[in-house]
Amino acid sequence: MPQFAAHLSLMYTELPLLDRFAAAAHDGFRAVELHFPYAFDPREIAARLQDNGLQLVLFNAPAGGFGPTDMAHAWDQGARGLAAQPGREAEFRAGVLEALRYAEQLRCPFINLLCGTVPPGVERESLKALCVGNLRWAAEQAARAGCDILIEPTNLRDVPRYFLNRQDHAHELLDAAQVPHLKVLMDLYHCQLVEGDLHGKLQRYLPTGRVAHIQVAGVPTRNEPDRGELHYPFLLDTIDALGYTGWVGCEYTPAAGTSQGLGWRDLALRSRAPHPA
Repeated sequence: MPQFAAHLSLMYTELPLLDRFAAAAHDGFRAVELHFPYAFDPREIAARLQDNGLQLVLFNAPAGGFGPTDMAHAWDQGARGLAAQPGREAEFRAGVLEALRYAEQLRCPFINLLCGTVPPGVERESLKALCVGNLRWAAEQAARAGCDILIEPTNLRDVPRYFLNRQDHAHELLDAAQVPHLKVLMDLYHCQLVEGDLHGKLQRYLPTGRVAHIQVAGVPTRNEPDRGELHYPFLLDTIDALGYTGWVGCEYTPAAGTSQGLGWRDLALRSRAPHPA
């Protein structure tokens, strides 16, 4: 039965971020995820998690920057990650270490590491060895902290020129890195926009044990999963049948209020609840 995590960077946005934890707990979520926590002291976030009985299951490594202020605002200033960025290895390592500091204090098992965009005039394939080396180093650091590094194939409509787009490319990077604490975040919204065949992709990759986290959203508008072209009851049944026991992150922008749009989740939970004997 799916375990749903509220994505607090996109949900409950009528509230300040630190107040969204209570709103998610009130709506029955037991876990949350974030894009970037770096504008807040980890102790503030830890207190909100504890007060509301929530677990933080995923957040992103900084998209760029050396210092805390730059890391907190890097994405808004156009940065898209560093793992495949030539000449920025020191900045990449600083971001990973800061992410691991947060993960240890917040007891978060997964850090989503952003690869960045392919610079103009550069061939994507020429960046692969750099990316693999950076990912291997990050995963080795994560192993010492007791968590995993994830990489997420992302569509080129939302993030033009992004280095990592396809599920098979993500698994090729894992094959090349050969480190146990490096895994894949499979976002079904991105996967549908880039590749389609979600049922086939789930059947191919979930049994490998390399997919550590799944995210969902409606396609094409990234609203609730029951809006758009995907039939999520079928996909959730597929995830169940394949024995996936991880979290399913609700990384979508509510169309008209977060709480009002949770009917899809409630229906999914009711339909999979054990029947009384």
